[in-house]
Amino acid sequence: MNSYEALACRYDALTTDVDYEAWADYIEKQFARAKLPVHTVLDLACGTGTLTCLLAERGYEMIGVDLSEEMLAVASEKGRDVKGIPPIFLHQSMDRLDLYGTVDACICCLDSVNYMTRPSALRRTFARVHLFLMPGGVFLFDINTPEKLRGLDGGMFIDETEDTYCVWRAEYSTRRRICTYGIDLFFKEGALWRRAEEIHEEYAYETDELEGYLREAGFPEIRRFGNLKLRAPKSGEERIFFAARKG
Repeated sequence: MNSYEALACRYDALTTDVDYEAWADYIEKQFARAKLPVHTVLDLACGTGTLTCLLAERGYEMIGVDLSEEMLAVASEKGRDVKGIPPIFLHQSMDRLDLYGTVDACICCLDSVNYMTRPSALRRTFARVHLFLMPGGVFLFDINTPEKLRGLDGGMFIDETEDTYCVWRAEYSTRRRICTYGIDLFFKEGALWRRAEEIHEEYAYETDELEGYLREAGFPEIRRFGNLKLRAPKSGEERIFFAARKG
């Protein structure tokens, strides 16, 4: 089963620990740091659109892009209730991004970059983002560090709600540089429980490697930050943010 095909309609209930308000606050701090008026924002790999809609409520014109039709269906439902300008949602892969015009900023959150498991595809993604950014525009994304992904090897994680039970098993391949999550999902339908399986993969990108790809795409100004921080990453930090600016 494709990633998020079964998980999409239950994703929000299983990720209530994600503080989207804090993520939105941080994104706005990065926009302010760039000293660039930001009106139109691309949310790349927007998922169920929670962050997209939250930023739309804060006054930004939002475009959400995702590869999963199931996740976009949930996002579109949320978008109908947004006060102000409803987000636009597009079904596209990141490396084939194609917009009708330029944007002031692009965000790609919650380690979505790691889900690009082929470096060649990620390099194309960075080039496409650069193409559709206004001059001076900001590209903000985060990654799970290789240390974190390696540390997940052999781990098992459980998420549950009243009608959903989700078991994640992680396995890291040093040769492939990929952490594979095998997901068993059990959800209640009436009096019965149904089982589904999904496979998710994340690639362990080194920070210097990513900076090289960004420079290759044409970004001259690149900075790294700690997890939701405006300071440089500290040793052992498991999530690192990149802020790249188009010349």
